Amino acid sequence: MTTTTRTAEELAALAGRAAVDLAGATAEETLAWTAAEFGPRFIVASNMQDAVLIDLAVRARPDVDVLFLQTGYHFAETIGTRDAIALTYPRIRIVNAEAEQSVADQEAEFGPLNRTAPDRCCHLRKVVPLRRTLARYEAWVTGVRRVDAPTRANTPIVDWDERNGLVKVNPIAAWSDAEFNAYIQANGILENPLVSEGYLSIGCAPCTAKPLPGADPRSGRWAGLAKTECGLHG
Repeated sequence: MTTTTRTAEELAALAGRAAVDLAGATAEETLAWTAAEFGPRFIVASNMQDAVLIDLAVRARPDVDVLFLQTGYHFAETIGTRDAIALTYPRIRIVNAEAEQSVADQEAEFGPLNRTAPDRCCHLRKVVPLRRTLARYEAWVTGVRRVDAPTRANTPIVDWDERNGLVKVNPIAAWSDAEFNAYIQANGILENPLVSEGYLSIGCAPCTAKPLPGADPRSGRWAGLAKTECGLHG
């Protein structure tokens, strides 16, 4: 099991320095720094919409840990993509973070929270398992991009994640959609088949819809609700 070796104060100071030093770094440079600085003590988060971030990360560390929040509500295509990625990159280790209750037990106790209290559902099935898993690491790498949504417009390349107590690395924060899609095409990256069907931001099946043409890609998440984030990134 991976364990941390530095204090929160040391890691926060490191994140502050890196935020300046890597402000204009490429994704490759950022991940090379991450691998050199943290070794096995970082994890790459993926919602299994595609393998872009994983492909970039394994170039810096082939045996990287990959975090998947197994909520129990995923599309079958998402689980299939996770399994295909594990076969494509055989040296990675998929870390499935699960809630304490099964979906059946949660719904038996609270009813369909994904419809009646989606913030609470996200907290129980995403935020809590994430926090528990991240406690074993010094840094996590995410695929958050500034163009994803207005709430992400100021995403830094490196930041201190106060909520979870570790360094947060966003190597593709500055990538445009054109750069992102070009990387997929140039490198034959695996994508969730739902993407080609028009699902541009894939989360749990009950809370994900196709966005309208020309709309914010994340507008299909929790459509019709005043909710735009699951609580993982803000």
